[in-house]
Amino acid sequence: MSVMQETDLTTLTAAIMAGKRKDAKRITQEALDATLSPQAILDALKVGMDDVGRRFKANEIFVPEVLVAARAMKTAMELLEPVLVASGIQPEFKVVIGTVEGDLHDIGKNLVSMMLKGANFEVIDLGTNVGTQAFIDAVKESGAQLVGLSALLTTTMPAMKETVEAMREQGLDVKVMVGGAPITDAFATEIGADGFSPDAASAVDLARELVGAAA
Repeated sequence: MSVMQETDLTTLTAAIMAGKRKDAKRITQEALDATLSPQAILDALKVGMDDVGRRFKANEIFVPEVLVAARAMKTAMELLEPVLVASGIQPEFKVVIGTVEGDLHDIGKNLVSMMLKGANFEVIDLGTNVGTQAFIDAVKESGAQLVGLSALLTTTMPAMKETVEAMREQGLDVKVMVGGAPITDAFATEIGADGFSPDAASAVDLARELVGAAA
């Protein structure tokens, strides 16, 4: 068997782009067995997810395809993360994310979480029905630079406003981005959020912009 080369990681990128979970897992393990650079493996995964995000924004693919790709990414990351930690390679930025109090919807939030992980953010996912204080506590405990608030119900939009206002009152040095079906850019501005994203792929671009990370 020939030794796997870093150029072979294009097959890993292709597996992510195609949402082939078994291939992504196999190739990631082969790359680790060949002692390829963990950073190079991560970069190959990121290139794949970035392409998925680009195609999603261009309406070339849709949510089901993005979910499949994100799951392939997650499978690969389960193998890669312990090696990254052991190598001292840590995500540069942290994001706390959750669906606000009173709202139990999580499909969009989960998709954003997976894509942010694919973009090498450390994601602290608080789940659904998350109270204001829980967001504040998570930011303080983690030192996150970014918070993502999700809401799908118009009746829970006030909870989003309350959370943003509470974080501002506490003087937390954190950027806040918001999203969800009823949310608009105007609403984001009205409640004092730093940005609004209409979809998961755009959320990654916005997150990078807000924390000043290079794509």
